[in-house]
Amino acid sequence: MTSGIANILEKRDHDRSDILAMLQCSEEEAPLLFRKAASVTDRYLGNNVYLRGLIEYSNMCGKNCLYCGVRRDNHTVARYTLSKDEVLEAAMTAYRLNLGSIAIQSGENTSTAFIDNVEELVREIVSLTGGRLGITLSQGEQSRETYHRWFEAGAHRYLFRIEASSEALYRKIHPDDQMHRYHRRLECLKIIQEEGYQTGTGVMVGLPYQTMSHLADDVIFMRDFNIDMCGMGPFIEHSATPLGSRGTDNLFLRERFNMTLRMIAVVRIIMKDINIVASTAMQTVDRAGREKAIACGANVVMPNLSPAKYREGYLIYEGKPGYREINGENISGLDLGMIPGTTVCLGVWGDTPHYSNRVAKA
Repeated sequence: MTSGIANILEKRDHDRSDILAMLQCSEEEAPLLFRKAASVTDRYLGNNVYLRGLIEYSNMCGKNCLYCGVRRDNHTVARYTLSKDEVLEAAMTAYRLNLGSIAIQSGENTSTAFIDNVEELVREIVSLTGGRLGITLSQGEQSRETYHRWFEAGAHRYLFRIEASSEALYRKIHPDDQMHRYHRRLECLKIIQEEGYQTGTGVMVGLPYQTMSHLADDVIFMRDFNIDMCGMGPFIEHSATPLGSRGTDNLFLRERFNMTLRMIAVVRIIMKDINIVASTAMQTVDRAGREKAIACGANVVMPNLSPAKYREGYLIYEGKPGYREINGENISGLDLGMIPGTTVCLGVWGDTPHYSNRVAKA
């Protein structure tokens, strides 16, 4: 059996059956998969790990996703929006620490005030840093005009997780209403790409109703959409949500973690030169989860720069590590040691070669 997976790993092009075989490989075969992914990373991207200082701007959200702890109908959450000064302080912390990039994340909000504020924040961060601090946005579904305004202001990456590329599965984890339309999700992802952003998406691994076929199709979706960056993590329940009302299913949490490692490895093998995030959710399940993700093909880490007093309000899932931690620089989860043999790159945006190649071909 090991020789079978070895033969698949040596192929230059992989079809759906190959992807399924890689995802379903045995525990004995998994190290072969992970080593192959690591070698692909080293060949196409080097041993570099890039940092994105995470700023959780607001937990106000108009969506009601069945898995998310900051969903609209969770009335146990203390809602907040950072002030302009708090966002700028976090951004300048990233700049002083020479992280190279930040990621501003929030719940979905389409109000005029919110859109204007994000644009103003992006412009001011660009001005204060002389354009040297890269800016990723993750504010969900917006209009083309809004995406365009934010791009023109100076944001250059946008992370927009599809969560499930299967329309049937998407419908099972979202309310059946006009606020949660699968095809609108796809439309927004396409607009983001058309507007010039380095475009990222991703999925949750281990969702209820999810099958191995769904995961294989997720990989194919990301390949065919030609994304530039990917963020994936294991599904972790939140008890104040419909999909987590019974609490965390610890029996299968480790399986979801291991399958996420395989998904990271397979995406790296299929999409050789994109950026892949080692998510905080991996660290939630396993204290060394992000390091293990990096060893399997991830190359981006997002230390949390949000003011510590707000972090408890941004628990999309329960058990998130570091949300109570604070030090002199107000950073949670920054470990420049990472794993042996890697180089943490400071002071650079860490753009993916995939993006420049995609734009050149277009």
